[in-house]
Amino acid sequence: MTNTTNGAAPHVALVHGAFADNSGWNDVVTFLQAAGVTVTSVANPLRGIAEDARYVASALRQIQAPVIAVGHSYGGAVISNAATHVDNVVGLVFVAGFAPDEGEVLGQRVGDSKDSVLNSALVALTYPTSEGGSATEFAINPAAFHDAFAGDLPRQVTDVMAVTQRPVAEAAFTEPSGPPAWKRVRSWAVVSTKDTAAGSDVVRAMAERAGASITEVDGSHVIMMSQPKAVADVILDAVRASTDEDSKS
Repeated sequence: MTNTTNGAAPHVALVHGAFADNSGWNDVVTFLQAAGVTVTSVANPLRGIAEDARYVASALRQIQAPVIAVGHSYGGAVISNAATHVDNVVGLVFVAGFAPDEGEVLGQRVGDSKDSVLNSALVALTYPTSEGGSATEFAINPAAFHDAFAGDLPRQVTDVMAVTQRPVAEAAFTEPSGPPAWKRVRSWAVVSTKDTAAGSDVVRAMAERAGASITEVDGSHVIMMSQPKAVADVILDAVRASTDEDSKS
């Protein structure tokens, strides 16, 4: 990749979403590294938009290069909130990802979706808080995991994903989102046409509102696992565009 004017090539930071971990990006990372791109995969705490955005913003701020922030699903909301508080993010890529506006509540948007079946697949759990109380978190019912979350992956794969999923705090879907970085940062979006988790309709509408360059791919919510090259290609488009813009400035 051509260096930017500050001497550093764009650095891709991947942020996973709810019910998942960094391993979902493995094949995308392979494609990006083969293209000569430096990649960091940031662990998303999954404790609520405000808390998660603070953590991810700290991670992004410590990258000594222009950053293309990539968020899957709930991770899209996190990167948009986090990038508002840092000055080195030059592009956002939403992968089957939410791009909420200020004050928007993800749970309400998913509840209004005609494509999402996620709410009917969730089970409520509790976890202890640092104040000594308890709070609610959600996991996907293992019996519903394949159809609700990853319908285009083999069941032997989704059976393992269902067991190793990471629950997400209720706050992720009840806290109002903050000011979105997509209002000032160029954006790209991968919309999965058979997304029954976030909902293809919700993801598409948010991407259009954000003015993102949209690529539709036939696949499930976990499109970065079922079609990693298609996702990597969009990320590489964002990297090239950022490099070209910087070289002209």
